[in-house]
Amino acid sequence: MATTNPVQFIQQTRAEVAKITWPTRREVVLTTVMVFLLAMVAASFFFLVDLLIRTGLTTVLEAF
Repeated sequence: MATTNPVQFIQQTRAEVAKITWPTRREVVLTTVMVFLLAMVAASFFFLVDLLIRTGLTTVLEAF
């Protein structure tokens, strides 16, 4: 296994970090808002599906 000089390791790490494209504040805000909106849509969908299934099962079980 090849060993790396600590100074060389730090230089390589800095070079890799320099290649990163950081998101802008606007991109972060828009992405965060989209995540919250989609989470609310998913929660509403599953709530309605659960309500429908519960109502259906209650109706069927009360018939007997």
